[in-house]
Amino acid sequence: MKTVDKYRRRMRPLLGTYVEIGLSRAFQHCDVAFERAFDRIETVQRHLSFHDPRSDLSRLNSARGEEVTAHPLSICVLRLARAITEQSRGLFNFTVGAQLQKMGALPIHENGKKLMIGQADDLEIRGQKVRLRRPIVITLDGIAKGFAVDLAVKELRTHGASLGWVNAGGDLRVFGDLTLPVFQRNSSRPDSKLPLLGGLRNSALATSETSDSDSSLFPGKIIAACDHSAENGIWSVIAPSAWLADALTKVAGVSSQRDREFAVSRLGGHLIQDPERGVG
Repeated sequence: MKTVDKYRRRMRPLLGTYVEIGLSRAFQHCDVAFERAFDRIETVQRHLSFHDPRSDLSRLNSARGEEVTAHPLSICVLRLARAITEQSRGLFNFTVGAQLQKMGALPIHENGKKLMIGQADDLEIRGQKVRLRRPIVITLDGIAKGFAVDLAVKELRTHGASLGWVNAGGDLRVFGDLTLPVFQRNSSRPDSKLPLLGGLRNSALATSETSDSDSSLFPGKIIAACDHSAENGIWSVIAPSAWLADALTKVAGVSSQRDREFAVSRLGGHLIQDPERGVG
């Protein structure tokens, strides 16, 4: 296993967390690749931030059913969110923004009464135009973060990087001839030794926590759909892409213990049931 000391790393505060990019020291165009990759992440943040009232997402949530013109990347993420909501039968649900606002986890930019939860087809997409058929509030932060990681990896490869990684607060994707050691955070045992999950290679990993209490390690909230209840736990999922890995941690969090592993695998992920067994 190669060590991270053989790699150049850059870190910036983006997407509400710290984003780290690592590339081989042997790659001659690291500086250009770093800049282009961070530029792509900033583009996703600018268009899909829930906290920015000027973003495409905030304008859509505030449009009262009127059409909004969105950036092509926003359209892409909205399509992914709608599809995974449908395919997961609501275990992942991108329409629970009003519940998160009520809990104080997200800011309120729009006025008027909102539904606490909606359905995938409440979002209408027509070319670069989008609108909400009912008064729901969409939230994309988790999968938008993973999408930004995937986009950054694509940009690094476009500029000639043969191996490396992008890590946005635990949404991690590794590419090329590299096996990166990964550990699992645990807010209930912040001072204990982190369990080594193993080595991640040519895939993505995301981790989320469902808990009754707030955690600085896992500031996001997972909301269960109407007929599901979230079980407390930490859920790490491996998938081909970071956006999908992030979405499937939510599926794992609200699935029953009996159905959890199947629910994740059916959608293309691998749930790490026992951190001691790792990813390999």
